[in-house]
Amino acid sequence: MIKKINKYKAEDKIMTVILYAFGIFTLVLLFLLCGYIIVNGLKDFKLEFLSFSRKGIGNQFFNTVYLVFLALLISTPLGIATGIYLAEYAKDNIVNRFIRICIETLSSLPSIVIGLFGALVFIEYTGAQWNLMAGALAVSILSLPLIATTTEDAFRALPSSYKKGSMCIGATHWQSIYRVMLPACMPRIITGIILAAGRGFGEAAALLFTAGMSTNINWTQWDITSKQCALNPFRPGETLALYIWDLKSLSINPNAEALANFSSAVLILMVLVFSLSARFLSSHLDKKSGIKK
Repeated sequence: MIKKINKYKAEDKIMTVILYAFGIFTLVLLFLLCGYIIVNGLKDFKLEFLSFSRKGIGNQFFNTVYLVFLALLISTPLGIATGIYLAEYAKDNIVNRFIRICIETLSSLPSIVIGLFGALVFIEYTGAQWNLMAGALAVSILSLPLIATTTEDAFRALPSSYKKGSMCIGATHWQSIYRVMLPACMPRIITGIILAAGRGFGEAAALLFTAGMSTNINWTQWDITSKQCALNPFRPGETLALYIWDLKSLSINPNAEALANFSSAVLILMVLVFSLSARFLSSHLDKKSGIKK
């Protein structure tokens, strides 16, 4: 018996060391990759790169943030509602099993396929030209399964005492979901939203056929119906990811290499700042609701 216990302890220590090694390796690899991109991007930095002209990336930066905002505006409520339905209302029948299969299939589709679908449905069928809204709809299709799955998992992982305790004091099922369970699940849901936004920031293939490869913004024009208005969601809008691809493959700009490197660094920092901000919001919601994890 003692020999078996010692054997199990030895196996436990070995597996602990192996898992720590994998974790440290992943972190080191991540830091090296991000560090290389950021240092390489700032190496040939020029102040004009920050401008909102053809010499800078200001317009592309705005397009990226605006498009992800539009995509999350569409996919977040739909994804959360889908996750709540699957976790709290869906019964085990053929219809709901089919819905789950569709969500799983959608989450594994290549983004280029979503881009071609978006070009066909949001551009060709509507008779429109490349525009940010079409790109946002394409990105929201990519984001929807992730947010829905995260929401469903968050609700299923919640202790049953949250729901039972709420309903015992007279709350309805929906009141329990909205007032008790949803706030408790919000940190996990925010994690799903962060992952979805990260994919939106770095997406290129789906936007190539929907959002377009051009940007013409007049920052003195604030008529939202104008094609030159920054806030018009139905104008073409090149994002940073598309701009990097353009600079690396098609551009004849003499500063193309430096601009592409700087754009990559900005994209990495953008995702980092967004993730930290979302984590701060998640922590604030925990404190505000008084829920202890």
